[in-house]
Amino acid sequence: MWTPTEEEKYGVVICSFRGSVPQGLVLEIGETVQILEKCEGWYRGVSTKKPNVKGIFPANYIHLKKAIVSNRGQYETVVPLEDSIVTEVTATLQEWASLWKQLYVKHKVDLFYKLRHVMNELIDLRRQLLSGHLTQDQVREVKRHITVRLDWGNEHLGLDLVPRKDFEVVDSDQISVSDLYKMVDTMRPRHGEACRMPVPHHFFLSLKSFTYNTIGEDTDVFFSLYDMREGKQISERFLVRLNKNGGPRNPEKIERMCALFTDLSSKDMKRDLYIVAHVIRIGRMLLNDSKKGPAHLHYRRPYGCAVLSILDVLQSLTELKEEKDFVLKVYTCNNESEWSQIHENIIRKSSAKYSAPSASHGLIISLQLLRGDMEQIRRENPMIFNRGLAITRKLGFPDVIMPGDIRNDLYLTLEKGDFERGGKSVQKNIEVTMYVLYADGEILKDCISLGSGEPNRSSYHSFVLYHSNSPRWGEIIKLPIPIDRFRGSHLRFEFRHCSTKDKGEKKLFGFAFSPLMRDDGTTLSDDIHELYVYKCDENSTFNNHALYLGLPCCKEDYNGCPNIPSSLIFQRSTKESFFISTQLSSTKLTQNVDLLALLKWKAFPDRIMDILGRLRHVSGEEIVKFLQDILDTLFVILDDNTEKYGLLVFQSLVFIINLLRDIKYFHFRPVMDTYIQKHFAGALAYKELIRCLKWYMDCSAELIRQDHIQEAMRALEYLFKFIVQSRILYSRATCGMEEEQFRSSIQELFQSIRFVLSLDSRNSETLLFTQAALLNSFPTIFDELLQMFTVQEVAEFVRGTLGSMPSTVHIGQSMDVVKLQSIARTVDSRLFSFSESRRILLPVVLHHIHLHLRQQKELLICSGILGSIFSIVKTSSLGEYVSCLLSLLRQMCDTHYQHLLDNFQSKDELKEFLLKIFCVFRNLMKMSVFPRDWMVMRLLTSNIIVTTVQYLSSALHKNFTETDFDFKVWNSYFSLAVLFINQPSLQLEIITSAKRKKILDKYGDMRVMMAYELFSMWQNLGEHKIHFIPGMIGPFLGVTLVPQPEVRNIMIPIFHDMMDWEQRKNGNFKQVEAELIDKLDSMVSEGKGDESYRELFGLLLLEKVEQETWRETGISFVTSVTRLMERLLDYRDCMKGEETENKKIGCTVNLMNFYKSEINKEEMYIRYIHKLCDMHLQAENYTEAAFTLLLYCELLQWEERPLREFLHYPSQTEWQRKEGLCRKIIHYFNKGKSWEFGIPLCRELACQYESLYDYQSLSWIRKMEASYYDNIMEQQRLEPEFFRVGFYGRKFPFFLRNKEYVCRGHDYERLEAFQQRMLSEFPQAVAMQHPNHPDDAILQCDAQYLQIYAVTPIPDYVDVLQMDRVPDRVKSFYRVNNVRKFRYDRPFHKGPKDKENEFKSLWIERTTLTLTHSLPGISRWFEVERRELVEVSPLENAIQVVENKNQELRALISQYQHKQVHGNINLLSMCLNGVIDAAVNGGIARYQEAFFDKDYITKHPGDAEKITQLKELMQEQVHVLGVGLAVHEKFVHPEMRPLHKKLIDQFQMMRASLYHEFPGLDKLSPACSGTSTPRGNVLASHSPMSPENIKMTHRHSPMNLMGTGRHSSSSLSSHASSEAGNVVMLGDSSMGEAPEDLYHHMQLAYPNPRYQGSVTNVSVLSSSQASPSSSSLSSTHSAPSQMITSAPSSARGSPSLPDKYRHAREMMLLLPTHRDRPSSAMYPAAILENGQLPNFQRALFQQVVGSCKPCSDPNLSVAEKGHYSLHFDAFHHPLGDTPPALPARTLRKSPLHPIPASPTSPQSGLDGSNSTLSGSASSGVSSLSESNFGHSSEAPPRTDTMDSMPSQAWNADEDLEPPYLPVHYSLSESAVLDSIKAQPCRSHSAPGCVIPQDPMDPPALPPKPYHTRLPALEHDEGVLLREDADRPRGLHRKASLPPGSAKEEQARMAWEHGRGEQ
Repeated sequence: MWTPTEEEKYGVVICSFRGSVPQGLVLEIGETVQILEKCEGWYRGVSTKKPNVKGIFPANYIHLKKAIVSNRGQYETVVPLEDSIVTEVTATLQEWASLWKQLYVKHKVDLFYKLRHVMNELIDLRRQLLSGHLTQDQVREVKRHITVRLDWGNEHLGLDLVPRKDFEVVDSDQISVSDLYKMVDTMRPRHGEACRMPVPHHFFLSLKSFTYNTIGEDTDVFFSLYDMREGKQISERFLVRLNKNGGPRNPEKIERMCALFTDLSSKDMKRDLYIVAHVIRIGRMLLNDSKKGPAHLHYRRPYGCAVLSILDVLQSLTELKEEKDFVLKVYTCNNESEWSQIHENIIRKSSAKYSAPSASHGLIISLQLLRGDMEQIRRENPMIFNRGLAITRKLGFPDVIMPGDIRNDLYLTLEKGDFERGGKSVQKNIEVTMYVLYADGEILKDCISLGSGEPNRSSYHSFVLYHSNSPRWGEIIKLPIPIDRFRGSHLRFEFRHCSTKDKGEKKLFGFAFSPLMRDDGTTLSDDIHELYVYKCDENSTFNNHALYLGLPCCKEDYNGCPNIPSSLIFQRSTKESFFISTQLSSTKLTQNVDLLALLKWKAFPDRIMDILGRLRHVSGEEIVKFLQDILDTLFVILDDNTEKYGLLVFQSLVFIINLLRDIKYFHFRPVMDTYIQKHFAGALAYKELIRCLKWYMDCSAELIRQDHIQEAMRALEYLFKFIVQSRILYSRATCGMEEEQFRSSIQELFQSIRFVLSLDSRNSETLLFTQAALLNSFPTIFDELLQMFTVQEVAEFVRGTLGSMPSTVHIGQSMDVVKLQSIARTVDSRLFSFSESRRILLPVVLHHIHLHLRQQKELLICSGILGSIFSIVKTSSLGEYVSCLLSLLRQMCDTHYQHLLDNFQSKDELKEFLLKIFCVFRNLMKMSVFPRDWMVMRLLTSNIIVTTVQYLSSALHKNFTETDFDFKVWNSYFSLAVLFINQPSLQLEIITSAKRKKILDKYGDMRVMMAYELFSMWQNLGEHKIHFIPGMIGPFLGVTLVPQPEVRNIMIPIFHDMMDWEQRKNGNFKQVEAELIDKLDSMVSEGKGDESYRELFGLLLLEKVEQETWRETGISFVTSVTRLMERLLDYRDCMKGEETENKKIGCTVNLMNFYKSEINKEEMYIRYIHKLCDMHLQAENYTEAAFTLLLYCELLQWEERPLREFLHYPSQTEWQRKEGLCRKIIHYFNKGKSWEFGIPLCRELACQYESLYDYQSLSWIRKMEASYYDNIMEQQRLEPEFFRVGFYGRKFPFFLRNKEYVCRGHDYERLEAFQQRMLSEFPQAVAMQHPNHPDDAILQCDAQYLQIYAVTPIPDYVDVLQMDRVPDRVKSFYRVNNVRKFRYDRPFHKGPKDKENEFKSLWIERTTLTLTHSLPGISRWFEVERRELVEVSPLENAIQVVENKNQELRALISQYQHKQVHGNINLLSMCLNGVIDAAVNGGIARYQEAFFDKDYITKHPGDAEKITQLKELMQEQVHVLGVGLAVHEKFVHPEMRPLHKKLIDQFQMMRASLYHEFPGLDKLSPACSGTSTPRGNVLASHSPMSPENIKMTHRHSPMNLMGTGRHSSSSLSSHASSEAGNVVMLGDSSMGEAPEDLYHHMQLAYPNPRYQGSVTNVSVLSSSQASPSSSSLSSTHSAPSQMITSAPSSARGSPSLPDKYRHAREMMLLLPTHRDRPSSAMYPAAILENGQLPNFQRALFQQVVGSCKPCSDPNLSVAEKGHYSLHFDAFHHPLGDTPPALPARTLRKSPLHPIPASPTSPQSGLDGSNSTLSGSASSGVSSLSESNFGHSSEAPPRTDTMDSMPSQAWNADEDLEPPYLPVHYSLSESAVLDSIKAQPCRSHSAPGCVIPQDPMDPPALPPKPYHTRLPALEHDEGVLLREDADRPRGLHRKASLPPGSAKEEQARMAWEHGRGEQ
């Protein structure tokens, strides 16, 4: 049974609980829970994270903590009973955790690591607090560290500032607003305000290792800090002693070789500092010479030096806050005489003076920068100090001298020496030995330090410079001599020559000495000292030091004692000298003679005046060191002779007091205070001090120079301290005698003070400074006076003084500031805290404030004074004027408000008051009033405002509603309420849950309170509501968009009220509608509003509107607004997310259309036009950007109406704006290469310019238009692909959901790339794999499905495309632009599939999509408006296929006739070959079988007309092919003549096969009639292909290659079987098949042999679908082995291969045969015995075909993809780039319907297909030698050209008599050239379907037929060719070689070539 808990109320989750039981509460480790009930090991309660969710959880998962429970019961609150700072740390760390991870995500790595470090420190500090083992002082220190880190983290994470008092968070309810403000204000460092105390810096240095391999001796490494700019060392040296292995000589120092360079100031950190490391080796004299000196003698010898620039590494050290390693290269000195400057040379990079190290030489050190005083460093970095840290001090004192810092260090530098050679042939090796000796001659122990880190020693041995009589050492030694041994001690330097001979003796040859103190008691001055060198030898004794101490040590000493006897033991060496320099850092010893004279003034009684005067010249460091002694001396002198020395002592005292005001000596003020309280003994001093002070003040009116007076004014505080303390001492000594005299003297002193302040200082700057100094110091004397006088007396002194100041505010701004600051400090002083003093002081204080307030001067200081006053009288203030008001308002209750409002005499006064206070409140809520992170202050302010407004709103309603309605006051009130609800600090949704809970518990949701108040006041307005329509719609809408459900429920019905009132007044609510829509757009785009708001808005308003009489218009309006909101929210989500450009553009188009079509908001429509245009420009969709701007342009007229400034447009006329828009649109069309769209705009502008006679602009625009025409004809443009995309599922945005679009692809974008792009834009979407329309299950599911396939555009400009002579570059544009309809074909079989001929049942399902707008337009994609589905019957399909092919042939032939295609004729050759010789699927013969069959005609009587049409088209194809062959003959290259002959032969066979069906074909085309070719003989000579024959064919070379081009047009042709036996087709589809399989394939490929011994009329369907059944007929005819099968490019408009491959193509057509094959010209062999191609052919095949990859069309089957396709357009320009129609002047097309594309190719020759051909590029070229066509010698010379021939009409009824005769070949070069020349031609009659369009223009005729000497044959097998009797016969042509010889020559060359290959 569940029972309420008594003690177990609060706990922490110590193990995560997943809530796996019923009613289980999910808990994460670390969460805190409030426990309500318990039952058998389970608790029931809530998590503090989610206080509204209750549940159960195991008791053993909870660690209980003590807590305080208040208000026990259902609404009890629990507060943990632990230190509040621990609770705060816990909550803060939880809040930081999520933000910390975000730092890493946002790449703020530096802050990420810093915060991690701080969080770890906080966890550790919290653990220490919870341990309970700390003393009170330690607890306080830990809390201080915690709060510092909490505030640092909150500041850097942008969180709120937390006000604290004694490290505890302050409750704003328990403290006055004024104190809270001050607390927060003091916590926040002022920008640019320098810290009071300079923070010292410290460098931690640790030597990790010294890597070297050439020294092999012990070394000493000295580290120091060096200032390059000043050229001096600024720190002591840190010494590390290493053994020869590089490790520490002392094993205990492993990992402990570290130092701390201390007391570096900020100024030092900006100096050019270097860490310098000098390496001194200890060993032989010469490193590599064992002979130089004995092994047992060790010398200190220089080795090398390393430097590191502090400035270079300071940045990284500052950021890292951890140790960082550096490697220092050790350079060796080239010349030892320059050793003292080696570091400077390295820094200056004087590389000639040092040697670079080897790679293995280097010091590895780690550095860390630390900040703070030493105590703080020790506390924060205890690990550093545990490593045996060597404190390495700065030379000299730091910037801040601490009073307890006792130091007595003398730093001595061995500078240089100059010594005689002494008769030696070489220079000496000099070593200096130094001792410190006491007065009695005793050597002082451990008084010499070579460097920190090593123990002190008693003697010092310098390093030795080899063979140098003038050594320069520059080595600094520290002498830490005890203060008591300093006087009388001296230094002795002994000089020895270190011999390198075998004995290695060190011979003493001289010495020098220097006392540490002079006779006058001062120490050795900080300077360079030249010491005398005295001669001596090893026999000399220094036991009696008196023998040399009487000698002069230096020049100054010699001058002091000139009479030195010459008979002494030690003789000075006059030619030798020795230099040292010293620097003293001592708090006990002085080098200053003047200071020493002052301290010993009694010794010089006659010099006292001079000594006191010279005190000003003593340095501050010396004075603070001896502060107590100096003060004692001064007051003793004062007592000795007051009258004589009084003024001088006073001046000296003022000087010392002001010295302590310097920041460097500020810390000595406590020393001064301690002296005054405990050591000062001048009981009579007060009299003289008062007298001197009064005298100074009285003189201020007369003296011009007042520097000394101003100094005395600044020292007023301590002067009064001395005065008061002196009087106290005197009173004690005399039991209060002379009290009255003292009081009267103070009174007189204050009169002098008042006198100084009352002087007019406007004309005297010096007097102004004196008054300012006095006012600044004046408040500091109050506390001293209170020791001697009562509060009232001191207050009277102060009142009189403040009252003496001038009452005007014109005495100067700086003086006003000083005066007010003095008053402010008076109010803040202890004196003002007494009520007795406030009664006296308040009038004069308020008088001065009032003066400044009236003049609006120094308002900030005045407000501060008022705030302080309020704070003291227990009200509160913020330190601002408004804070005083808030403080008053917070204290006021109902009675106070009633009294306030009743006191206004009139409504005007009340109105003015309300307007002002509302204005103040509005200003208070602006973010600029308080800093961003002062959340506590903002919440408190909001609470005071909402409380006050509740009181004031009743007065507003009562006084200004009915007849006295005042719009201004009401509008001010509404503005305040709206601003209050919208202020950022109250938006609880964006803050953390813990903070939200805290605010709600304390204040509730103040927005709801204000919303209720606002709604109530709105209802009270009554009929006056109409005044706020539409003005308040926007503000109220902003309130309803606040994401607080209760606020929305309160405020949304106000809109219904507004609609109702406007309906009553105007009969409609147009204003409400317009304003609401305008404001809704801007606010939603700012991020306000959400889906729930849209639903609530519609629900609440529809509910209200339902009850109105105007319900229909209301419902319509509400519905429109909710639909607009839906689109706006979609738009906002797209814009703010990382969505793709397509989504953003689509969303913008959707919203723009809504504004235009549904709610007709022109201005919003125009705004979104420009937003859409900007998006297009960003995506580089220039054409779409132009169309978008065109929408705005079309709204404007060519009028002079003025337009206002709008968006980025200035104020201008409508004409100017439209002109500017037109120019910009034209520019965008140009960038998008859509010049056809820009030209009409150019014309429109030209028309305007012409009407205005603006010829300059007219010229410009006409040139622009002309350049566009040039661009159309000259520049290459790619035709885009089009894709249909269906978006299915409810997860898509509203504007896409369950809709289908057609999209215009990017350049070079194919289906696969587009599909991938769409899937990346919608990563959640699934691609549908079928084209069928989805069912309802998919449409309504919560998912995303994409259905994508390519579609073919159906151009609107069919007339342009059918016009002859229109260049293909022009037609290409119209094929793919301004397209609104698109087509998609799907082949299928209806009914049973006919296995014999599948064309009988092959239907096409054609889907036509109509878009809402044409492409291109304002978007790259538009929605499908209508779908039409039709089924195309097999017969109709056949008609369309043949018709398309005819159209394609006409276009290609036309291009060659009009020379639009330059270069070779291969394109035409391949096209003709593909139609004439269709080797796959049988060509048109299969159509004949399918549709001309009697059974079909009988079963389909309704198709008679269509069958006739198909027959006519086939007849037309024959005629077009004839014209094509004629053109081909004209342009064909001589080397390609065999191909042309083969085409002629195949054409005759094709025509013959059609003859049976169409008797009308006996009227032949002009190119192909004739009976001379003995085809029967040729055909009869070959047997049909059998399996045995096929075995000769390579098994990996399939016989048929299916066309794989998706865009291929149909190629209709028949196939000559006589060449089937020698086919080698290169592909992979039949790999590994048996010969029988291959034979079976051949039977499929050639299903209907119609003639004995031949396989003919074969075509194969090439389909872009998976089904092989397609209506696109393509040929892949069998070819000789030299021919490579190829397929068309699947990429429409793909670029052609480089020219270098064209030659390879031509070479492939002329490969030689294999020698083992029969030497037949028609049947060459190209396969070796092993079934491989010859090497030459294989290589060429690799070269040509290598770049062709397997087709990757997604619509192909696997089998089709397996083929390699050699694209025709790899060798020639794409056929799609050429016009597809014959020129009108040559041939006129028969009247045909618009030619549809092949159902399996997206574009036909008419509507945009590339006329690339499916199937092989086989040309039937025999492997012949170079052949030439001979000419008859009888032929007359040609004098005209084809184009100049007379016009002859072609008669369809006439036969073309001259037949084509067999062609004979010649090897003659001249014959080749001659054959190129065109021969005279007779006029011929044209086919029936070819009629000249223009009778005046001559038609382009085929070249003259060839003639032969062979007898013409009347009959070909199965085909009868008759000659027309009345036609003249052409001349026979003479061949240069008989046919047989040509064949023999070919066979011979082929055999030789094959032999060479083998």
